[in-house]
Parts: sequence; structure tokens; C-alpha cells
Amino acid sequence: MKVVEIKQIVNGGLEGKEINVHGWVKTNRDSGKISFFEINDGSCLKNLQIVAKDGKTEGYDTIVKSARTGSSITASGVVKKSLKTNDYEIEAVSIKLLKQADEDYPLQKKEHSLEFLRDIAHLRPRTTTISAIMRVRSKLAYAVHKFFQENDFIWVAAPIITSNDAEGAGEGFTLAQDPKNPFFDKVPSLTVSGQLNAEAYAQAFKKVYTFGPTFRAEKSHTNRHASEFWMVEPEIAFCNLEQLQVVIELFIKSITKYVNDECRDEIEFFAKTKPYIKERIEQLLTKPFKRVDYQEGIKILKEAVEKGHKFEDNDIYFGKDLASEHERYLCEVVFKCPIFLQNYPLEIKAFYMKENDESKSYKGSDLRDVSGRTVAANDLLVPGVGEIVGGSQREDSFEKLSARVKELGMDVSSIDWYLNLRKYGYHSSAGFGLGFERMIMYILDVENIRDTIPFPRTGGSLKF
Repeated sequence: MKVVEIKQIVNGGLEGKEINVHGWVKTNRDSGKISFFEINDGSCLKNLQIVAKDGKTEGYDTIVKSARTGSSITASGVVKKSLKTNDYEIEAVSIKLLKQADEDYPLQKKEHSLEFLRDIAHLRPRTTTISAIMRVRSKLAYAVHKFFQENDFIWVAAPIITSNDAEGAGEGFTLAQDPKNPFFDKVPSLTVSGQLNAEAYAQAFKKVYTFGPTFRAEKSHTNRHASEFWMVEPEIAFCNLEQLQVVIELFIKSITKYVNDECRDEIEFFAKTKPYIKERIEQLLTKPFKRVDYQEGIKILKEAVEKGHKFEDNDIYFGKDLASEHERYLCEVVFKCPIFLQNYPLEIKAFYMKENDESKSYKGSDLRDVSGRTVAANDLLVPGVGEIVGGSQREDSFEKLSARVKELGMDVSSIDWYLNLRKYGYHSSAGFGLGFERMIMYILDVENIRDTIPFPRTGGSLKF
């Protein structure tokens, strides 16, 4: 008898057919002469009900009554429609127990907190919530590749082991070497970004992207930070900031639409408790992204404080590295749409960003420890999360970039190859980075980044 997936059954077309199905028991309700199984085989979010009857289902006395939650079974029977729910179910002819779950299986028929589930990350994909998130994650990853491949970008596998700190922030994980016999001639670390490598390849292919794991050794215990996370980082040669923003908007709308179309069950599941996510997705798909200068954003925030608005941090000034609460206020309360906050102070951005000309510098009275010089950089801020994309035009002057690296006290020898790119036809390159997990958080309104990664890595215990 043909084994079919639950997805095929619940989608219709098999009514009246005798089939065989494998799966794991979610619930088992025994009513004496009749039992109702809920099973899932991972092919879709929905469970399948199997109806077993005493005297009509082979294995009823020996197997049906004893199969615990978490056990794997195989069932054969006829596909019918439930008179009660109108959903498809199987009237079982036989049920076989493939593997019994032990009595201490921790996922019973009750609500489990996400915090509890993080301690059993090896079992939590069996829950509906984590299953839905991971399905969206998978579809979103495909949508990323689909967008870039259909727009003639070349995928580049950036190295994970590196000798440079792309952000210049000193937050990399340093790898140990035998001091007497070092494996590498430089101090190796795990990459914080694939951007620098992507820039090199953009000078050959014009449009490239990297998509892979990155690492930050920051002991931040917020719900938006992880030590290991995935980044999408495209790089485009002969591109300025304004042109880059067009690409970012098209990209974000494209991947969101794909997930919205392909993950309707998952979105409906989350919308039961968070109905506003549908409006959030629709807003992202239909509203143009607004451009707002950092200087204007600071002015708006200062005026809000003067009018009595209470942030956790009310000290607003030009040169401040804005917190999530400030970013969300701008896009949620003021503009009510996603915004590009652009032209940031040079001192609070990465070393590789292109300095704007004098016309975009700031000379106000509220400068604090900054020069007032700005760079051609932007962050995409979205309601509910804050920043999900950071991007910039890159500095193309060898002299200016070298001076900036020395000014920051960076190790020039570790990125001399990167600086030297500017000597060989490098002109107006631009790119951005999307925090992949933050995009998942945004679409489904998942509150903690740890719930968007199969096995999260954060400071503290290293489990699994």
C-alpha cells in the first residue's frame, strides 16, 4: 500500500482511497471502544486524525491503547471527511507501533513556554509553534536565493574563519592556536560579516551576495541578539546609496510576499493570537519606504522628549547611536511605515562607509563627541522590531579609507588586501546586510531571536 504524506491528505483529492501513513503521535484519546489519534509527519503544519475502532482496527487492544505521545506509528485505512469538523481523517484498518516513546517524554498535551522549550531544543521542533517558525525560516531562505538568482546576482561563499574584523568593533571570536606551532600566520577568528569578501567579488561580477552564519562575541542578553546568526549581504558595483535603497525595498517586499503566499497556514496560526501581523505584512508589501535623514530623526526625537514623551533613554543628541525604542518610535508613531534612516554621523558607523560631502555635514549646537561629518549609510527601520537592514555606499578612496583605518587603530596588515582593492578600478560600490533571524521575528512577531534559530547560541551555557 502506498505511503502518502499528511500534506497530500489534508489538501484533498484522496477521499475514499485506502492509504498508508507514518507519523508521530501528538495526542491519543481513548474512549473505550474507539480511539482518536492526532499524528504529524512533518510534511505540513496540520495534524491528521486517525480513528481507530475496537474490532475493526488491527492492533487496537495491543497497540492503540498503549501508544504514548511522541511515539512513531504507521496506520493504514480509508481517507474520509469528519462529520464533526469537515476535515479529512483516516478510518484505520490497522495501526502498528514503530517506536514507543518513554513515559518521561516532556512534550505532553499542554501549553509549554518558549523559555522551557529552549532547554529542550532537540525536541522543540515537534511543537506547533517552533514547527511553524522553522517552516517560515526555510521558505524565507529559499526566497532570498530566489530573488538574487532571478536578478542575476552571483552567490559567494564567504569564509567563516578570517583574520579581519569587518565592523572594526573587536567583537569576533578568536580561535586558539598552538603558540609553538601555530596553524595560521595571523590570529584567526570567526567572521562577523562576509561583506569585505563580497566587495572583492563585486569588482569582478558587479552583483554578488553572501548568505551564511556570522558570529559576534558580545555578551548581550537582549531578545534581539545572538552569538551566532545568519546574514544576507549583497554587494553591487557602480551603485550609490539611493540606488541601493531601491534594491533593498524590492528585496524586502519580494521575500515577504513569497513567505506570505507560501506559508499561509503558519501565518494563520500566529495570527490567531497576533492578528495584527497580517496588517503588518500588508503594510510592508503596499506602502513605499520613506527616506528620513538621521539629523531629522534626532530633531523629531528631541521634540518628542520636550513634549513629554518618556523613553528609557531621553538623552537625545546628534551623534547618538539610537536604541530600538527610538527607532521604533520613528517608524511606528511618527511615520507609521518602514523608513530608511540615512546619512549617519561618521563616528558611530563602520570604517568602510563613504564620507558625504560638506553639504551633508552637521554643525548644530548639540554635537557631542562627534565632528558633524556624515556617511552615506542607512538603516531600514520597521514597525515592531526597529532595524532589520543596515547598508551603505563604500569608501572608494584608498587614501581616505587608509586614514580612517589608522584613525581607529585597526590592524592594517589584516585588511591590506581590502584597502588595495581601491587601487584597481574600485568605484562606487554599495551593499547591505539583512539580519535573517530579525526578518523572521518581524514577519511572525516572534519576541525572542532564540526562537528563530534551530539551536541558538548566546553567552553562557553551550548546550546541544
